[in-house]
Amino acid sequence: MPKPLQYRSGSIIYMRGDPADKVFILQSGKVNLIYQDIETGADLHDLVQPGEFFGVKSALGRYPREEDAAAIQDTVIMAFTVQEFEALAMANTRIIMKMLKVFSNQMRRIHKQVSSLMEKEELDPDVGLFNVGEYYLKGKRFSQARYVFSRYLTYYPSGKNAAQAAKYLEAAETSLSHMGAVRSSGGGEAGMFSRFQTQSAPVAADAGSGSAQDLSVTAKSYYDAVSFISQEKYQQAYLLFKRIVDANEEPEYVAKSSYEIGRCLFLLNKFDDCIRYYTLMLTKYPKHPDLRDAIFFIGQSYERKGQKDQAGAFYKKILSMSADDDDGTTIKAKRALKALEGA
Repeated sequence: MPKPLQYRSGSIIYMRGDPADKVFILQSGKVNLIYQDIETGADLHDLVQPGEFFGVKSALGRYPREEDAAAIQDTVIMAFTVQEFEALAMANTRIIMKMLKVFSNQMRRIHKQVSSLMEKEELDPDVGLFNVGEYYLKGKRFSQARYVFSRYLTYYPSGKNAAQAAKYLEAAETSLSHMGAVRSSGGGEAGMFSRFQTQSAPVAADAGSGSAQDLSVTAKSYYDAVSFISQEKYQQAYLLFKRIVDANEEPEYVAKSSYEIGRCLFLLNKFDDCIRYYTLMLTKYPKHPDLRDAIFFIGQSYERKGQKDQAGAFYKKILSMSADDDDGTTIKAKRALKALEGA
């Protein structure tokens, strides 16, 4: 016999990947089904109303759940085994019609996503590589910018951005020459992360040097992931950065990728996940080279959630840590705080 189950508001009924051995019908309350967009990885939401069923496809198909199900009000549901639901459906043709309607709506949504994915114009490879270089240059990460623009001019000497890439390359090299010799701060965690922050990426000596082939597999993966970000492929970037961190092979790129994972979560609009991730990361690595940028994204995430007081506290934290008023993160924090106070 089907069993009535009660859930308090905010309770999880099941999660993606859970075994699927039950079909549910909502008697009262509301249930939110959270799917993942096949293109961006962003969350999509479907509300289940009283009288509707959910969890059918995975249960009948005998595969793990594809979505999260959460009660957003105090909720009562009826849980059927697969055999019980099949018997109910065979005795009630209206249930079969409802199933067809639900599946039809889901297939239309999937078709729309696939069509959008197929029709979306892909960036030219040279544009993606140029955008990666711009990202580094604007972030004052001159070693990486120099490497990427050298690589661009090696592979795309006649590219539409070649002239600008040459100018950016010169600007990166000039900035590096002004920085002078990198001062090592010795051993320990502080020294380790200081080297991560200032260590130069390999630089192409000339157009025929083939230095891109000298990069390690981890380094190539890292730059590919950054390129995905420049193309707004945030989910692909997230997965690649996570793979680098999980492999834990090259500390420099593990440290960089650790920061980028949180940035991807923010760009995917997963603000709660971004806050949790950066909080854990900064607890583990309190001297991470991207410490203030991570704090800024925590503030931005709180702001997007409408929690302005918390956001302002993190922006003020950045200002209290900075001695350089012209630093990019300091400027962003000042602007964000001013916008909050003027709102």
